[in-house]
Amino acid sequence: MVKILMRADTHVSFVVPIEEPVAKCTLSQVLAALTVSLGSLVVGFSSAYTSPALVSMENRNITSFEVTKQEGSWVGGIMPLAGLAGGILGGPMIEYLGRKNTILATATPFIIAWLLIACASHITMVLVGRALSGLCVGIASLSLPVYLGETVQPEVRGTLGLLPTAFGNIGILLCFVAGNYLEWSGLAFLGATLPIPFLLLMFLIPETPRWYVSRNREDRARKALQWLRGRKADVEPELKGISKSHQEAIRHASNNAILDLLKKANLKPLSISLGLMFFQQMSGINAVIFYTVTIFKAAESGLDEKISTIIVGIVNFIATFIATVLIDRAGRKMLLYISDVAMIVTLMTLGGFFYMKDNGHDVSNIGWVPLTAFVVFVLGFSLGFGPIPWLMMGEILPGKIRGSAASVATAFNWTCTFVVTKTFPDISASLGMSGAFWMFGSVSLVGLLFVILYVPETQGKSLEDIERKMMGRVRRMSSVANIKPLSFNM
Repeated sequence: MVKILMRADTHVSFVVPIEEPVAKCTLSQVLAALTVSLGSLVVGFSSAYTSPALVSMENRNITSFEVTKQEGSWVGGIMPLAGLAGGILGGPMIEYLGRKNTILATATPFIIAWLLIACASHITMVLVGRALSGLCVGIASLSLPVYLGETVQPEVRGTLGLLPTAFGNIGILLCFVAGNYLEWSGLAFLGATLPIPFLLLMFLIPETPRWYVSRNREDRARKALQWLRGRKADVEPELKGISKSHQEAIRHASNNAILDLLKKANLKPLSISLGLMFFQQMSGINAVIFYTVTIFKAAESGLDEKISTIIVGIVNFIATFIATVLIDRAGRKMLLYISDVAMIVTLMTLGGFFYMKDNGHDVSNIGWVPLTAFVVFVLGFSLGFGPIPWLMMGEILPGKIRGSAASVATAFNWTCTFVVTKTFPDISASLGMSGAFWMFGSVSLVGLLFVILYVPETQGKSLEDIERKMMGRVRRMSSVANIKPLSFNM
Protein backbone atom coordinates (compact mmCIF):
# COMPACT_ATOMS: atom_id res chain seq x y z
CA MET A 1 0.00 0.00 0.00
CA VAL A 2 1.35 3.48 -0.94
CA LYS A 3 0.27 6.53 1.05
CA ILE A 4 0.64 9.92 -0.66
CA LEU A 5 0.44 13.01 1.56
CA MET A 6 -0.15 16.57 0.34
CA ARG A 7 0.57 19.75 2.29
CA ALA A 8 -0.42 19.66 5.93
CA ASP A 9 -3.04 22.42 5.61
CA THR A 10 -5.03 20.59 2.91
CA HIS A 11 -5.95 17.65 5.19
CA VAL A 12 -6.20 15.37 2.15
CA SER A 13 -4.58 11.99 1.75
CA PHE A 14 -4.66 9.54 -1.13
CA VAL A 15 -4.42 5.81 -0.47
CA VAL A 16 -3.48 3.83 -3.54
CA PRO A 17 -3.82 0.05 -3.08
CA ILE A 18 -1.13 -2.01 -4.78
CA GLU A 19 -1.69 -5.71 -5.24
CA GLU A 20 1.25 -7.63 -3.77
CA PRO A 21 2.31 -10.71 -5.74
CA VAL A 22 1.61 -13.91 -3.88
CA ALA A 23 4.48 -16.36 -3.92
CA LYS A 24 3.66 -19.83 -5.15
CA CYS A 25 5.59 -22.94 -4.32
CA THR A 26 5.81 -24.73 -7.66
CA LEU A 27 5.99 -28.48 -8.17
CA SER A 28 9.36 -27.92 -9.85
CA GLN A 29 10.82 -26.56 -6.62
CA VAL A 30 9.36 -29.47 -4.66
CA LEU A 31 10.85 -31.95 -7.18
CA ALA A 32 14.26 -30.27 -6.91
CA ALA A 33 14.11 -30.34 -3.09
CA LEU A 34 12.99 -33.99 -3.00
CA THR A 35 15.69 -35.06 -5.47
CA VAL A 36 18.64 -33.59 -3.56
CA SER A 37 17.06 -34.80 -0.32
CA LEU A 38 17.41 -38.40 -1.55
CA GLY A 39 21.15 -37.76 -1.36
CA SER A 40 20.67 -36.77 2.26
CA LEU A 41 18.91 -40.11 2.88
CA VAL A 42 22.14 -41.86 1.83
CA VAL A 43 24.10 -39.55 4.16
CA GLY A 44 21.81 -40.43 7.09
CA PHE A 45 22.12 -44.17 6.40
CA SER A 46 25.92 -43.82 6.26
CA SER A 47 26.02 -41.92 9.56
CA ALA A 48 23.91 -44.50 11.41
CA TYR A 49 25.55 -47.60 9.91
CA THR A 50 28.06 -48.27 12.70
CA SER A 51 25.47 -48.33 15.48
CA PRO A 52 23.76 -51.60 14.39
CA ALA A 53 26.62 -52.93 12.20
CA LEU A 54 29.47 -52.94 14.73
CA VAL A 55 27.62 -55.38 16.99
CA SER A 56 27.54 -58.08 14.29
CA MET A 57 30.88 -57.05 12.77
CA GLU A 58 32.71 -57.75 16.06
CA ASN A 59 30.99 -61.14 16.39
CA ARG A 60 33.46 -63.85 15.20
CA ASN A 61 30.57 -66.25 14.56
CA ILE A 62 29.28 -63.90 11.85
CA THR A 63 32.40 -62.17 10.49
CA SER A 64 35.13 -64.15 8.70
CA PHE A 65 37.83 -61.71 9.86
CA GLU A 66 38.66 -60.34 13.28
CA VAL A 67 37.62 -56.80 14.24
CA THR A 68 39.22 -55.46 17.41
CA LYS A 69 37.69 -52.74 19.59
CA GLN A 70 40.26 -50.24 18.27
CA GLU A 71 39.49 -51.16 14.65
CA GLY A 72 35.78 -50.91 15.44
CA SER A 73 36.26 -47.35 16.71
CA TRP A 74 37.95 -46.50 13.40
CA VAL A 75 34.99 -47.93 11.45
CA GLY A 76 32.94 -45.24 13.20
CA GLY A 77 35.62 -42.54 13.29
CA ILE A 78 37.04 -42.68 9.77
CA MET A 79 33.80 -41.54 8.12
CA PRO A 80 33.70 -38.08 9.75
CA LEU A 81 37.46 -37.76 9.20
CA ALA A 82 36.93 -38.38 5.48
CA GLY A 83 33.92 -36.05 5.69
CA LEU A 84 36.38 -33.34 6.73
CA ALA A 85 38.34 -33.94 3.51
CA GLY A 86 35.08 -33.93 1.54
CA GLY A 87 34.11 -30.61 3.07
CA ILE A 88 37.43 -29.08 1.98
CA LEU A 89 37.15 -30.58 -1.53
CA GLY A 90 33.49 -29.65 -1.95
CA GLY A 91 34.04 -25.87 -1.83
CA PRO A 92 36.11 -25.64 -5.03
CA MET A 93 33.90 -28.30 -6.66
CA ILE A 94 30.64 -26.35 -6.28
CA GLU A 95 32.35 -23.24 -7.65
CA TYR A 96 33.97 -24.84 -10.72
CA LEU A 97 31.69 -27.79 -11.52
CA GLY A 98 28.47 -26.21 -10.29
CA ARG A 99 26.14 -27.16 -7.44
CA LYS A 100 24.19 -29.80 -9.37
CA ASN A 101 27.20 -31.55 -10.92
CA THR A 102 28.96 -31.71 -7.55
CA ILE A 103 25.93 -33.39 -5.94
CA LEU A 104 25.61 -35.74 -8.92
CA ALA A 105 29.30 -36.69 -8.66
CA THR A 106 28.73 -38.29 -5.22
CA ALA A 107 26.17 -40.90 -6.34
CA THR A 108 28.44 -43.46 -8.06
CA PRO A 109 31.23 -43.34 -5.41
CA PHE A 110 28.54 -43.92 -2.77
CA ILE A 111 27.51 -47.15 -4.53
CA ILE A 112 31.15 -48.29 -4.86
CA ALA A 113 31.80 -47.54 -1.17
CA TRP A 114 28.86 -49.65 0.01
CA LEU A 115 29.81 -52.56 -2.27
CA LEU A 116 33.36 -52.47 -0.88
CA ILE A 117 31.97 -52.80 2.64
CA ALA A 118 29.41 -55.46 1.72
CA CYS A 119 31.99 -57.66 -0.03
CA ALA A 120 34.78 -57.07 2.51
CA SER A 121 37.06 -60.00 3.30
CA HIS A 122 39.33 -57.90 5.52
CA ILE A 123 38.87 -54.91 7.84
CA THR A 124 40.89 -52.77 5.39
CA MET A 125 38.12 -53.04 2.76
CA VAL A 126 35.57 -51.88 5.33
CA LEU A 127 37.75 -48.90 6.29
CA VAL A 128 38.35 -47.92 2.64
CA GLY A 129 34.60 -48.15 1.95
CA ARG A 130 33.80 -46.05 5.02
CA ALA A 131 36.43 -43.49 4.02
CA LEU A 132 35.03 -43.21 0.48
CA SER A 133 31.45 -42.87 1.75
CA GLY A 134 32.68 -40.27 4.28
CA LEU A 135 34.27 -38.25 1.47
CA CYS A 136 30.94 -38.25 -0.39
CA VAL A 137 29.06 -37.39 2.81
CA GLY A 138 31.32 -34.34 3.33
CA ILE A 139 30.78 -33.12 -0.25
CA ALA A 140 27.01 -33.75 -0.11
CA SER A 141 26.50 -32.08 3.28
CA LEU A 142 28.08 -28.92 1.86
CA SER A 143 26.45 -28.84 -1.58
CA LEU A 144 22.86 -29.83 -0.67
CA PRO A 145 22.03 -26.75 1.48
CA VAL A 146 23.80 -24.43 -0.98
CA TYR A 147 21.74 -25.84 -3.87
CA LEU A 148 18.44 -25.45 -2.00
CA GLY A 149 19.34 -22.02 -0.65
CA GLU A 150 19.93 -20.80 -4.20
CA THR A 151 16.88 -22.37 -5.87
CA VAL A 152 13.98 -22.19 -3.41
CA GLN A 153 12.11 -18.91 -2.93
CA PRO A 154 12.25 -17.21 0.51
CA GLU A 155 8.65 -17.91 1.55
CA VAL A 156 9.17 -21.69 1.51
CA ARG A 157 12.95 -21.90 1.88
CA GLY A 158 12.62 -22.97 5.50
CA THR A 159 10.10 -25.73 4.78
CA LEU A 160 11.77 -27.16 1.66
CA GLY A 161 15.23 -26.45 3.08
CA LEU A 162 14.54 -28.89 5.91
CA LEU A 163 13.67 -31.75 3.55
CA PRO A 164 17.31 -32.96 3.39
CA THR A 165 17.34 -33.22 7.19
CA ALA A 166 14.00 -35.05 7.15
CA PHE A 167 15.30 -37.53 4.56
CA GLY A 168 18.58 -37.85 6.44
CA ASN A 169 16.57 -38.93 9.47
CA ILE A 170 14.62 -41.38 7.31
CA GLY A 171 18.00 -42.84 6.35
CA ILE A 172 18.97 -43.14 10.04
CA LEU A 173 15.65 -44.79 10.91
CA LEU A 174 15.89 -47.16 7.94
CA CYS A 175 19.38 -48.20 9.06
CA PHE A 176 18.26 -48.77 12.67
CA VAL A 177 15.22 -50.83 11.63
CA ALA A 178 17.07 -52.86 8.96
CA GLY A 179 19.95 -53.39 11.39
CA ASN A 180 17.57 -55.27 13.63
CA TYR A 181 17.17 -57.94 10.92
CA LEU A 182 20.35 -57.73 8.79
CA GLU A 183 23.98 -58.31 9.75
CA TRP A 184 26.66 -55.80 8.69
CA SER A 185 27.19 -57.16 5.15
CA GLY A 186 23.50 -57.35 4.23
CA LEU A 187 23.02 -53.83 5.64
CA ALA A 188 25.80 -52.56 3.37
CA PHE A 189 24.16 -54.19 0.31
CA LEU A 190 20.97 -52.30 1.21
CA GLY A 191 23.02 -49.10 1.42
CA ALA A 192 24.31 -49.71 -2.14
CA THR A 193 20.76 -49.57 -3.55
CA LEU A 194 19.86 -46.20 -1.98
CA PRO A 195 21.87 -43.87 -4.29
CA ILE A 196 20.30 -45.30 -7.48
CA PRO A 197 16.99 -43.29 -7.52
CA PHE A 198 18.96 -40.23 -6.37
CA LEU A 199 21.35 -40.66 -9.31
CA LEU A 200 18.54 -40.97 -11.87
CA LEU A 201 16.44 -38.02 -10.62
CA MET A 202 19.43 -35.63 -10.49
CA PHE A 203 19.41 -35.54 -14.31
CA LEU A 204 15.92 -33.95 -14.26
CA ILE A 205 16.68 -30.83 -12.23
CA PRO A 206 18.60 -27.70 -13.36
CA GLU A 207 21.75 -26.00 -12.11
CA THR A 208 21.14 -23.04 -9.78
CA PRO A 209 20.47 -19.66 -11.48
CA ARG A 210 23.04 -17.96 -9.20
CA TRP A 211 25.83 -20.26 -10.38
CA TYR A 212 24.94 -19.55 -14.02
CA VAL A 213 25.01 -15.80 -13.30
CA SER A 214 28.44 -16.19 -11.66
CA ARG A 215 29.61 -17.77 -14.94
CA ASN A 216 28.04 -14.97 -17.08
CA ARG A 217 25.50 -17.37 -18.57
CA GLU A 218 22.41 -15.28 -18.08
CA ASP A 219 20.31 -17.11 -20.68
CA ARG A 220 20.85 -20.41 -18.89
CA ALA A 221 20.10 -18.70 -15.57
CA ARG A 222 16.81 -17.39 -16.98
CA LYS A 223 15.80 -20.88 -18.19
CA ALA A 224 16.66 -22.45 -14.85
CA LEU A 225 14.71 -19.77 -12.98
CA GLN A 226 11.74 -20.20 -15.31
CA TRP A 227 11.77 -23.97 -14.68
CA LEU A 228 11.87 -23.42 -10.92
CA ARG A 229 9.24 -20.64 -10.73
CA GLY A 230 6.85 -21.91 -13.42
CA ARG A 231 6.33 -21.06 -17.08
CA LYS A 232 3.99 -18.14 -16.47
CA ALA A 233 6.08 -16.52 -13.74
CA ASP A 234 7.83 -13.21 -14.46
CA VAL A 235 11.41 -14.06 -13.50
CA GLU A 236 13.08 -10.89 -14.80
CA PRO A 237 12.92 -8.93 -11.49
CA GLU A 238 14.45 -11.85 -9.57
CA LEU A 239 17.10 -12.40 -12.23
CA LYS A 240 18.03 -8.71 -12.14
CA GLY A 241 18.30 -8.89 -8.35
CA ILE A 242 20.63 -11.90 -8.59
CA SER A 243 22.78 -10.18 -11.23
CA LYS A 244 22.94 -6.95 -9.22
CA SER A 245 23.94 -8.84 -6.07
CA HIS A 246 26.63 -10.70 -8.01
CA GLN A 247 28.06 -7.49 -9.50
CA GLU A 248 28.09 -5.89 -6.06
CA ALA A 249 29.94 -8.90 -4.64
CA ILE A 250 32.54 -8.70 -7.42
CA ARG A 251 33.18 -5.02 -6.65
CA HIS A 252 33.90 -5.87 -3.01
CA ALA A 253 35.94 -8.99 -3.74
CA SER A 254 39.67 -9.47 -4.12
CA ASN A 255 41.48 -12.04 -6.23
CA ASN A 256 42.44 -14.05 -3.15
CA ALA A 257 39.75 -16.35 -1.74
CA ILE A 258 41.43 -16.55 1.66
CA LEU A 259 41.66 -12.76 1.93
CA ASP A 260 37.97 -12.54 0.99
CA LEU A 261 37.10 -14.90 3.86
CA LEU A 262 39.11 -12.80 6.31
CA LYS A 263 37.45 -9.52 5.38
CA LYS A 264 35.55 -8.01 8.29
CA ALA A 265 32.23 -8.01 6.43
CA ASN A 266 32.60 -11.71 5.53
CA LEU A 267 33.94 -12.83 8.90
CA LYS A 268 30.66 -12.09 10.66
CA PRO A 269 28.44 -14.53 8.68
CA LEU A 270 31.26 -17.09 8.55
CA SER A 271 31.78 -16.91 12.33
CA ILE A 272 28.04 -17.36 12.96
CA SER A 273 27.98 -20.41 10.67
CA LEU A 274 31.07 -21.89 12.37
CA GLY A 275 29.55 -21.25 15.81
CA LEU A 276 26.32 -23.04 14.89
CA MET A 277 28.29 -26.00 13.50
CA PHE A 278 30.41 -26.18 16.67
CA PHE A 279 27.47 -26.20 19.07
CA GLN A 280 25.57 -28.65 16.85
CA GLN A 281 28.29 -31.29 17.07
CA MET A 282 29.51 -30.57 20.60
CA SER A 283 26.03 -31.30 21.88
CA GLY A 284 27.15 -34.92 21.48
CA ILE A 285 24.53 -35.87 18.89
CA ASN A 286 26.83 -38.10 16.85
CA ALA A 287 28.05 -39.87 19.97
CA VAL A 288 24.37 -40.69 20.52
CA ILE A 289 23.74 -41.76 16.90
CA PHE A 290 27.00 -43.75 16.46
CA TYR A 291 26.89 -45.46 19.88
CA THR A 292 23.17 -45.68 20.65
CA VAL A 293 23.18 -49.45 21.17
CA THR A 294 26.35 -49.26 23.32
CA ILE A 295 24.90 -46.49 25.53
CA PHE A 296 21.65 -48.37 26.11
CA LYS A 297 23.64 -51.48 27.02
CA ALA A 298 25.62 -49.44 29.56
CA ALA A 299 22.39 -48.05 31.05
CA GLU A 300 21.18 -51.57 31.99
CA SER A 301 17.67 -50.22 32.07
CA GLY A 302 16.03 -53.56 31.30
CA LEU A 303 14.76 -52.31 27.94
CA ASP A 304 15.91 -54.04 24.75
CA GLU A 305 18.71 -51.85 23.35
CA LYS A 306 17.83 -52.50 19.69
CA ILE A 307 14.16 -51.65 20.21
CA SER A 308 15.19 -48.53 22.16
CA THR A 309 17.44 -47.54 19.26
CA ILE A 310 14.58 -47.90 16.77
CA ILE A 311 12.33 -45.74 19.01
CA VAL A 312 15.03 -43.03 19.04
CA GLY A 313 15.21 -43.24 15.23
CA ILE A 314 11.41 -42.89 14.89
CA VAL A 315 11.39 -39.81 17.14
CA ASN A 316 14.28 -38.32 15.16
CA PHE A 317 12.25 -38.85 11.97
CA ILE A 318 8.99 -37.37 13.32
CA ALA A 319 10.68 -34.35 14.94
CA THR A 320 12.11 -33.11 11.66
CA PHE A 321 8.65 -33.01 10.07
CA ILE A 322 7.43 -30.97 13.04
CA ALA A 323 10.33 -28.58 12.40
CA THR A 324 9.40 -28.46 8.70
CA VAL A 325 5.90 -27.27 9.61
CA LEU A 326 7.14 -24.70 12.17
CA ILE A 327 10.28 -23.30 10.51
CA ASP A 328 8.53 -20.71 8.31
CA ARG A 329 6.05 -19.83 11.06
CA ALA A 330 8.02 -19.71 14.30
CA GLY A 331 11.34 -18.68 12.70
CA ARG A 332 14.86 -20.01 13.04
CA LYS A 333 15.82 -18.46 16.37
CA MET A 334 12.73 -19.62 18.28
CA LEU A 335 13.32 -23.23 17.20
CA LEU A 336 16.99 -22.93 18.19
CA TYR A 337 15.92 -21.73 21.67
CA ILE A 338 13.50 -24.63 22.14
CA SER A 339 16.06 -27.10 20.78
CA ASP A 340 18.88 -25.94 23.04
CA VAL A 341 16.82 -25.89 26.24
CA ALA A 342 15.56 -29.44 25.53
CA MET A 343 19.11 -30.67 24.99
CA ILE A 344 20.47 -29.02 28.14
CA VAL A 345 17.76 -30.52 30.35
CA THR A 346 18.03 -34.05 28.91
CA LEU A 347 21.84 -34.17 28.86
CA MET A 348 21.99 -33.09 32.50
CA THR A 349 19.31 -35.70 33.33
CA LEU A 350 21.25 -38.46 31.55
CA GLY A 351 24.38 -37.40 33.44
CA GLY A 352 22.47 -37.63 36.72
CA PHE A 353 21.14 -41.11 35.88
CA PHE A 354 24.56 -42.54 35.07
CA TYR A 355 26.09 -40.82 38.14
CA MET A 356 23.54 -42.58 40.38
CA LYS A 357 24.09 -45.91 38.61
CA ASP A 358 27.91 -45.69 38.76
CA ASN A 359 27.82 -44.85 42.47
CA GLY A 360 25.84 -47.92 43.48
CA HIS A 361 22.32 -46.45 43.64
CA ASP A 362 19.42 -48.68 42.67
CA VAL A 363 18.12 -47.29 39.37
CA SER A 364 15.89 -50.22 38.46
CA ASN A 365 12.75 -48.26 39.36
CA ILE A 366 13.74 -45.42 37.00
CA GLY A 367 14.95 -47.61 34.12
CA TRP A 368 12.67 -45.63 31.80
CA VAL A 369 14.77 -42.45 32.25
CA PRO A 370 17.52 -43.14 29.62
CA LEU A 371 15.03 -43.88 26.83
CA THR A 372 12.80 -40.93 27.77
CA ALA A 373 15.79 -38.57 27.98
CA PHE A 374 17.17 -39.84 24.66
CA VAL A 375 13.78 -39.35 23.01
CA VAL A 376 13.44 -35.75 24.26
CA PHE A 377 17.10 -35.02 23.42
CA VAL A 378 16.71 -36.24 19.83
CA LEU A 379 13.34 -34.48 19.55
CA GLY A 380 14.89 -31.19 20.69
CA PHE A 381 17.97 -31.57 18.48
CA SER A 382 15.91 -32.40 15.38
CA LEU A 383 13.65 -29.37 15.92
CA GLY A 384 16.47 -26.85 15.77
CA PHE A 385 20.17 -27.56 16.10
CA GLY A 386 20.04 -30.50 13.69
CA PRO A 387 18.70 -28.84 10.53
CA ILE A 388 19.05 -25.08 11.10
CA PRO A 389 22.87 -24.73 11.04
CA TRP A 390 22.87 -26.35 7.58
CA LEU A 391 19.88 -24.32 6.42
CA MET A 392 21.41 -21.05 7.63
CA MET A 393 24.77 -21.92 6.06
CA GLY A 394 23.02 -21.71 2.68
CA GLU A 395 21.31 -18.46 3.71
CA ILE A 396 23.78 -16.20 5.50
CA LEU A 397 27.05 -16.86 3.64
CA PRO A 398 27.64 -14.15 0.98
CA GLY A 399 27.29 -15.27 -2.63
CA LYS A 400 30.84 -14.46 -3.72
CA ILE A 401 32.42 -16.57 -0.96
CA ARG A 402 29.60 -19.08 -0.57
CA GLY A 403 31.61 -21.98 -1.96
CA SER A 404 34.82 -21.39 -0.01
CA ALA A 405 33.01 -20.35 3.20
CA ALA A 406 30.66 -23.34 3.04
CA SER A 407 33.73 -25.52 2.53
CA VAL A 408 35.33 -24.14 5.70
CA ALA A 409 32.09 -24.51 7.70
CA THR A 410 31.50 -28.08 6.50
CA ALA A 411 35.10 -29.13 7.11
CA PHE A 412 34.87 -27.64 10.60
CA ASN A 413 31.61 -29.51 11.25
CA TRP A 414 33.17 -32.84 10.26
CA THR A 415 36.27 -32.08 12.32
CA CYS A 416 34.02 -31.67 15.38
CA THR A 417 32.11 -34.84 14.40
CA PHE A 418 35.36 -36.81 14.19
CA VAL A 419 36.58 -35.49 17.54
CA VAL A 420 33.29 -36.39 19.28
CA THR A 421 32.83 -39.85 17.73
CA LYS A 422 36.47 -40.94 18.00
CA THR A 423 36.99 -39.68 21.56
CA PHE A 424 33.58 -40.55 23.06
CA PRO A 425 34.65 -44.06 24.18
CA ASP A 426 37.77 -42.56 25.81
CA ILE A 427 35.86 -39.65 27.40
CA SER A 428 33.19 -41.97 28.82
CA ALA A 429 35.95 -44.27 30.12
CA SER A 430 37.85 -41.45 31.88
CA LEU A 431 34.95 -39.21 33.02
CA GLY A 432 32.28 -41.90 33.14
CA MET A 433 29.04 -41.69 31.15
CA SER A 434 27.80 -39.09 33.64
CA GLY A 435 30.80 -36.80 33.08
CA ALA A 436 30.51 -37.13 29.29
CA PHE A 437 26.83 -36.12 29.27
CA TRP A 438 27.41 -33.27 31.73
CA MET A 439 30.20 -31.98 29.50
CA PHE A 440 27.89 -32.02 26.44
CA GLY A 441 25.17 -30.29 28.49
CA SER A 442 27.55 -27.52 29.58
CA VAL A 443 28.58 -26.87 25.96
CA SER A 444 24.89 -26.67 24.96
CA LEU A 445 24.33 -24.06 27.68
CA VAL A 446 27.05 -21.86 26.14
CA GLY A 447 25.39 -22.52 22.75
CA LEU A 448 22.14 -21.02 24.03
CA LEU A 449 23.95 -17.78 24.92
CA PHE A 450 25.56 -17.77 21.46
CA VAL A 451 22.16 -18.01 19.73
CA ILE A 452 20.68 -15.23 21.90
CA LEU A 453 23.56 -12.82 21.30
CA TYR A 454 24.77 -13.47 17.74
CA VAL A 455 22.44 -15.48 15.49
CA PRO A 456 20.17 -13.37 13.21
CA GLU A 457 16.63 -14.24 12.11
CA THR A 458 16.48 -15.02 8.37
CA GLN A 459 12.84 -16.10 8.10
CA GLY A 460 11.16 -14.91 4.88
CA LYS A 461 14.14 -12.85 3.63
CA SER A 462 15.73 -13.17 0.21
CA LEU A 463 19.38 -14.15 -0.01
CA GLU A 464 20.17 -10.68 -1.38
CA ASP A 465 18.45 -8.97 1.59
CA ILE A 466 20.27 -11.22 4.07
CA GLU A 467 23.61 -10.53 2.41
CA ARG A 468 23.12 -6.76 2.40
CA LYS A 469 22.16 -6.77 6.08
CA MET A 470 24.93 -9.15 7.19
CA MET A 471 27.63 -7.26 5.28
CA GLY A 472 26.38 -3.77 6.11
CA ARG A 473 25.75 -2.74 2.53
CA VAL A 474 22.50 -0.95 3.23
CA ARG A 475 22.86 2.61 1.98
CA ARG A 476 21.70 5.18 4.47
CA MET A 477 20.23 8.33 2.87
CA SER A 478 18.58 11.28 4.44
CA SER A 479 14.85 11.64 4.16
CA VAL A 480 15.32 14.87 2.19
CA ALA A 481 17.37 13.04 -0.42
CA ASN A 482 14.49 10.60 -0.90
CA ILE A 483 11.88 13.29 -1.67
CA LYS A 484 10.76 13.26 -5.29
CA PRO A 485 8.36 15.71 -6.94
CA LEU A 486 4.87 14.33 -7.38
CA SER A 487 2.35 15.44 -9.96
CA PHE A 488 -1.39 14.87 -9.84
CA ASN A 489 -4.08 15.37 -12.46
CA MET A 490 -7.05 16.82 -10.60
